[in-house]
Amino acid sequence: MRSVLMIAAVALIAAVLVPRYFTQLNASHGGRPASAVMAARPVAAPDPTPTDSRSVIVSRDDRGHFQLNARVDGRRLSFMVDTGASVIALTADDAATLGIHPAAREFTALVSTANGTVRAAPIELDRVEIEDITVRNVAAMVLPDGALRDNLLGMSFLSRLHRWQFADGKLVLEQ
Repeated sequence: MRSVLMIAAVALIAAVLVPRYFTQLNASHGGRPASAVMAARPVAAPDPTPTDSRSVIVSRDDRGHFQLNARVDGRRLSFMVDTGASVIALTADDAATLGIHPAAREFTALVSTANGTVRAAPIELDRVEIEDITVRNVAAMVLPDGALRDNLLGMSFLSRLHRWQFADGKLVLEQ
């Protein structure tokens, strides 16, 4: 009897969690893997209208990417949204404007970029704000000079939102 109850509990948990996992996986990757520096992939969604006051709608730029401005630890930086990036990726110059100057020995992580594999310095950002949306203690990496053209707003930020989706040619972020 005990084993039947355990199996029923596991089945119930799986019935709730598995669909959520695949829905989120499909929404974040458009059903297939994304490269480390690609912009958000289109995902069909029923309603692009935000439902609360902590929502941001981002339009595509001339290149078809989603560019936005954010405040990182109180400083204004521009980002390209990249669902294929695991974490926020900062250029060395923009990290320096935040007062972050990693030593050569701190570049311990290997990262794949469009320019090949480079070493990056893992860091944590205290606060990342996009309009009314605020996420604290966000994993990030500093990449060396020349490794990035734009800062990338990756999944370490996006996964902490209540919802993000691509619909009607716009990206909706909601906390």
